[in-house]
Amino acid sequence: MPSRSLSYLHPNLQAAAGKALAECRTELATIGAEVLVTCTYRSGDEQDELYAQGRTRPGRIVTWAKAGQSKHNITLNGLPAAQALDIVPLRHGKPVWGTGGNGLDEDPTDDDTDDLELWQRVAGIFRHHGFAWAGDWPKGKREFPHFEMEV
Repeated sequence: MPSRSLSYLHPNLQAAAGKALAECRTELATIGAEVLVTCTYRSGDEQDELYAQGRTRPGRIVTWAKAGQSKHNITLNGLPAAQALDIVPLRHGKPVWGTGGNGLDEDPTDDDTDDLELWQRVAGIFRHHGFAWAGDWPKGKREFPHFEMEV
């Protein structure tokens, strides 16, 4: 099972990830939202299993990386040292996987329904802490839950 622990991130990413998550908790609490880490380190076997989804196994495609191609698979001195983490925002305790809505705006009346705005808020916080967001990748390759950082 993939790890959710920040201790499985590369040592140079742990503090930035912790700060980004803390900022998300503070900022998003005002709209009844928070974030949940769903994955930090993932083994090569786990990566290949995930890669098979939507290809040779049922489900929709959720990753474009095979084992060894993902920043989730990085090790340092034989220990997990992922350079990426996956998260999902929660609104009123429920995961928000969708991206519907009109995105960032000054209209607070749609904050309970605008999934894209929630993702963009989270992405803005993580970008501020040095992470790249896979939601910015080219259409067809985007992975909204995925954030990574070069070390």
